[in-house]
Amino acid sequence: MDISPYVGGEASLPGHDRVIKLASNESALGPSPRAMAAYRDRAEELHRYPDGAAAALRAALARTYGLDVERIVCGNGSDELLTLLGRAYAGPGDEIVYSAHGFAMYPIITRAVGATEVVAAERDLTSDVDALLGCVSERTRLVFLANPNNPTGTYIPADELARLHAGLPDGCLLVVDAAYAEYISRNDYENGVSLVETHENVVMTRTFSKIYGLGGLRVGWAYGPAAVADVLNRVRNPFNVNAGALAAATAAVDDVAYTGRVRAHNDVWLPWFARECEALGLTVNPSVGNFVIVRFPDEPGRDATAANAFLNGRGIIPRKVANYGLPGWLRITIGTEDEMRATVDALAAFVAGD
Repeated sequence: MDISPYVGGEASLPGHDRVIKLASNESALGPSPRAMAAYRDRAEELHRYPDGAAAALRAALARTYGLDVERIVCGNGSDELLTLLGRAYAGPGDEIVYSAHGFAMYPIITRAVGATEVVAAERDLTSDVDALLGCVSERTRLVFLANPNNPTGTYIPADELARLHAGLPDGCLLVVDAAYAEYISRNDYENGVSLVETHENVVMTRTFSKIYGLGGLRVGWAYGPAAVADVLNRVRNPFNVNAGALAAATAAVDDVAYTGRVRAHNDVWLPWFARECEALGLTVNPSVGNFVIVRFPDEPGRDATAANAFLNGRGIIPRKVANYGLPGWLRITIGTEDEMRATVDALAAFVAGD
């Protein structure tokens, strides 16, 4: 009963038949046409159980990312896999470490398994390796690291990720939650694969809810050492990913050209939107995801609460992030060109007091 339930982004507004939903970091362009076609093709076989081993999807992931297929585990969203890791490796008397503005599922997982949450301070809204390592004790069983982080949009580079891992005891599992990895093309970024390949206490999780645009189907995957993959396969539910989701996700992975289009769209409109907000006098935290957090003045009528209400009045739904310890900010997903221009126009009117 100490758990505060996870609350997703709003999807509708009273009095608005059509809204611009920028609350959940969903893909601006939606799913691949090939993924949609694959999903439709499963309609006549809904009486059949899905492949409990997710063999075709795991093969597609292994082929696309150059991974060992036997060490890939698929789940009902990456949330399920993160939860299973918590259940399998921590319990009462143990500790789980994560950063101050980390993903909201981490405290839920920690409390659900009866472990103690240990929260590390951040530096400039970025995970701080020294602070994380300073929180590690002999009771630490997992360190959750969202890299890039949601909701701040920041990341730690490969050398810092390696330093974090090097400072952990062998009995502590480092979980690299790389939900937004596909949006990053920076040379200093490491999604966790290299550490998984060379160590026995690192797991990387990924999702199909972001760049692949399949949030409604709930598909995620993990890549880890053989022993961890074995544990996940023992504790996960049978048939944990439905047949339509498996078909759509497999097609999405193979449609590399479409994924490139989605990434290219974000590469244009993320910096454009940040520049436009800054030109209005608003503070935008640097982001490598498909979203930004925008800070508003700490003044009644001009603060984040007022901005959220104003945007809602225009049919635009951002995400309030006070539950992440960021009450002065709103998180705004990068949508289509029309959606981003409409959002900038609305913010301009809010700032002007119209």
